[in-house]
Amino acid sequence: MDFWKVLLLPFACMYGFAVRIRHWMFNVNILKSKSFPMPIIGVGNLSLGGTGKTPMVEYLVRMLFENTKLAVLSRGYGRNTKGYVVADQYSGHKEIGDEPMQYHNKFKNNLKVAVCENRRKGITNLMQDDNLDVILLDDSFQHRYVKPGMSILLTDFHSLYMEDYLIPAGTLRDVVSQANRADIIIVTKTYRVLSPITRRRIKSILKPKANQSLYFSYLQYGKLTIFPGFKKPTISKSINTIVLFCGIANSYPFQEYLRDMCIELLVIDFPDHHTYRQKDLKLIAKKYDNEFTQNKIIITTEKDAMRLIKSEYICELVEYPLFYIPIEVKLHGEDEQKLSNQIEEYVKENKRSGSLH
Repeated sequence: MDFWKVLLLPFACMYGFAVRIRHWMFNVNILKSKSFPMPIIGVGNLSLGGTGKTPMVEYLVRMLFENTKLAVLSRGYGRNTKGYVVADQYSGHKEIGDEPMQYHNKFKNNLKVAVCENRRKGITNLMQDDNLDVILLDDSFQHRYVKPGMSILLTDFHSLYMEDYLIPAGTLRDVVSQANRADIIIVTKTYRVLSPITRRRIKSILKPKANQSLYFSYLQYGKLTIFPGFKKPTISKSINTIVLFCGIANSYPFQEYLRDMCIELLVIDFPDHHTYRQKDLKLIAKKYDNEFTQNKIIITTEKDAMRLIKSEYICELVEYPLFYIPIEVKLHGEDEQKLSNQIEEYVKENKRSGSLH
């Protein structure tokens, strides 16, 4: 363990004590968890972020939308609004947050996207729609005031929760024992080729309970996508320099992917959920201009693009070759069908009947 982590361990222990007291209060019903009479699937993690919740929620949407009427409920982190808000054609990241904006942008005709800091209130409002079959809760694992019918816990292949520490010594925001509440554990961001030996090793580290399913996933990157409203530039098949800027928790898999696309990768990191200001975009433009090479482009993540689409400062980059790359979750081998069967069976068994009115 690093020296600075050792110094921070006492603070991590104090944080862990407070977290355990909170969970105890829920376990003995001093604080109440509420269930709802319809299929509710929660997706979350034990860490501060970067496990791939957004692409996993999108994966579940793609899995279910053909046969069910879906809604995603999120807190809407980073928005300027309060209370219950449903995404519409006028919504931007300031009204609903960047992740809900991404869901809405991708699945407008197949998905109802809502945000509410009070998840109980959000679910109650969504359930007024009698046609709604399933609610997906984004980043819900620590929100124990709601008890989902099915909980999915994500953990990064390169930073498993069993090998991490509580903040501030590590990145965990919850104690490892809470993993026992998950119905499904998914190891994310694995390599595209996953050996049986690696699967067994990870299983021996995580030690899932007999009633918990363990699956493995990886990220699949899409095509270079020109930023909405920008004129598509002519670029060579051989890219010399990529200027990458992003405000996400863990960009290392994205960086690894982009390094194979170019000779030189220049990275500008911003905090997670960063709201871009004029000076940020000027910095990106300057970084690009200072590279005296041909066949250079600027790339960001799809989530960052959602924060820029309606930005008043995007004009700073309108003359530049700005792209984003969408990503999708893929599951290894038989895991895809097993996960699909498990979720579809849960939804079928718990579908609500009749009107709530």
